[in-house]
Amino acid sequence: MSTQAATFSVLGTTAALFESGGPMTLAAQQRIWALAREAQAWPEVREAVPGMNNLMITFVQPPRQLRALEDRLRTAWELVQPLSLEGRVIELPVTYGGGGGPHMADVVAHTGLTIDEIVELHSAPLYPVYALGSHPGYCYLGGMDPRIATPRRKVPVVSIPGGAVSIGGAQTGVSASAGPSGWNTIGSTDMCFFDPMRDPPALLQPGDSIRFRVEKVIR
Repeated sequence: MSTQAATFSVLGTTAALFESGGPMTLAAQQRIWALAREAQAWPEVREAVPGMNNLMITFVQPPRQLRALEDRLRTAWELVQPLSLEGRVIELPVTYGGGGGPHMADVVAHTGLTIDEIVELHSAPLYPVYALGSHPGYCYLGGMDPRIATPRRKVPVVSIPGGAVSIGGAQTGVSASAGPSGWNTIGSTDMCFFDPMRDPPALLQPGDSIRFRVEKVIR
């Protein structure tokens, strides 16, 4: 497999980012998982954290030979095979529309679909968890039907609540805590995604999957 599109960049003196390039597919993400597992065993690596089509590596101490590490990552990426992680399936009850889905009308306007069609298409897939990031407990998901893809908002919302179910471009996700967002919120769930007293604190991990169960639709 070609590494032509892959890039390597440093993050200060304590970390580096390897970006694989290419489309965001489950097979590509499974290779990122495999690369993370391999790199985690390298003595100079403190932590290997998979992201969306990328891998962040933090160092035990700043390496003197960054080029050697870059070459090692590129070679490993060329050889690594997809790693299938058989995680749990978590069902999330979702109330679509209404006060908890204030941007449903915008998704309707963009896609030309009805609320019922959007809910049906959004709740049908089993969404694999590709990576965690953005904020504690937040999951980047794959598998959304492209028919409901909607561009991110031109003006971000100052704050959306935890449990907000949103669409941003070709992806969907659920906010783990309150905060700003540029995505289109179409519903809400009461599920708790992060609890510092829990072990592990994050409810979901890469390899788990989410299924949205329609609790109610408010038109």
